[in-house]
Amino acid sequence: MSFTYEAVGATREDLAAYPPGFHPLHVRARIGEGADVFHRAAEAVLTWELHRALGVGIETSADRAAPGVDVTVSLAGLIKAPCRIVWTLEESRRAGWAYGTLPGHPECGEEAFLVTRTGDGTVWLTIAAFSKPAKWYARAGGAAARGLQHAYARRCGKVLRGLVGDEADAV
Repeated sequence: MSFTYEAVGATREDLAAYPPGFHPLHVRARIGEGADVFHRAAEAVLTWELHRALGVGIETSADRAAPGVDVTVSLAGLIKAPCRIVWTLEESRRAGWAYGTLPGHPECGEEAFLVTRTGDGTVWLTIAAFSKPAKWYARAGGAAARGLQHAYARRCGKVLRGLVGDEADAV
């Protein structure tokens, strides 16, 4: 299966960039402080633990995100959203991945999940995406559907803080 959009991998170069005609999403949440928090958060993101803790169904044959791995996300057991990992990153202060949509996904676009540790030791989760509706029900959802995407991204930060045991507030 081919991706349903042309700008495959665009989130790797610039989390704030998005192609014309797509809606941007950029949510950043403070996760905590220090190397241990960074490593725990990175593992939770790279191994699907964050998504499973969110209550999202994840079907994949891989235990860890890697380029080319197919992932089907299911929401409420009703919507199946096939994706493929387009890039991963594991560095000393940055770790994460992005997946792109495949045929059958209700949206068209790419979403990245990136954990970073800044120079002062603060750990952040950034969710960045560009998307547009691909199915009739996603188009019918309009602004409400985009609002749900933003709420989901904010929830990712809260859930990840809980997984790594830090009570910092999102910004």
